[in-house]
Amino acid sequence: MAFDRFGRNINYLRISLTDRCNLRCIYCMPEDMTFRPRSELLQDDEILRLVRLFTKIGFRKFRLTGGEPTVRANLVEIVQSMSATPGVDMIAMTTNGVLLDRMAGPLAEAGMRRVNISIDTLDADKFKKMTRWGKVEDVWRGIHAAEKAGLEIKLNAVVVRNYNDQEDLVDLARLTLYQPWQIRFIEMMPLGDVSDFQLAGSVTEPEMVKTIEHALGPLTPVNNGELDGEARLMSLEGARGRIGFISSVSHPFCASCNRTRLTADGRLRLCLLREKEVDLMTPLRSGATDDEMMDILKEGIWWKPWGHQLDQDVIPLNRVMSEIGG
Repeated sequence: MAFDRFGRNINYLRISLTDRCNLRCIYCMPEDMTFRPRSELLQDDEILRLVRLFTKIGFRKFRLTGGEPTVRANLVEIVQSMSATPGVDMIAMTTNGVLLDRMAGPLAEAGMRRVNISIDTLDADKFKKMTRWGKVEDVWRGIHAAEKAGLEIKLNAVVVRNYNDQEDLVDLARLTLYQPWQIRFIEMMPLGDVSDFQLAGSVTEPEMVKTIEHALGPLTPVNNGELDGEARLMSLEGARGRIGFISSVSHPFCASCNRTRLTADGRLRLCLLREKEVDLMTPLRSGATDDEMMDILKEGIWWKPWGHQLDQDVIPLNRVMSEIGG
């Protein structure tokens, strides 16, 4: 098992398969984003070797992210190989859903169990404005395909002031009245080149709760307020689904954090909102043995920071979200 110096058991890895994306969401990256050459990114065999090594030190849950993971070549084959790796208990994916209508079935057959699908608004015009390139109907086809494939579904919405923080927020919350999904509202976090926009547009959990309750009635905490992963769950009266709030800014959950991130260019990112990273690519390509690599992993995890320092105005600037893997 892998522990950090604060006694947290770190057993959940989020793997960024690529820094590329087929959308350009306003809160994630500039429209003219430049991506790394593929030779500078982890190759399939390197990812699978690292997955195997992470399982050997106690990691059990793996989430595939990006950029947008569905634009990665050989995604289904990667999932299939991961699923066959001893020690891998859960494979999930965070996706914008644009390509999921044709990939959900093969991914489920390969061993994927859960998808978190990003949908920040149900309004087609606003969706295009927020994603710059996207069509909300493509995402709905992906959601229905995931449902048909038997994948567990959670919907993610990043809430941005003056974009989707009023009626769009309510429309998404209303889905839980008749769908058994978890709709998760995410506080925007400042990162990299778009941090000024993110700071100006941030909407806190208390503001979201007030808006939803004003329109739909009181929200009741689920599980006595205990977190489901990183989400604080609530429900509307009579709802089939749940509403989750991921509130890294207003309600940090650092004490229960059990995750770390592998960037597409082979860095172990110890905290989403801290710049410290451990280079895995160099030793991996320089012939390091499995034992040497595991020592590097355990040493890095030991120094995982307690949490972010946003309250001290320390903002990570070395990457935007698509380069980290959410």
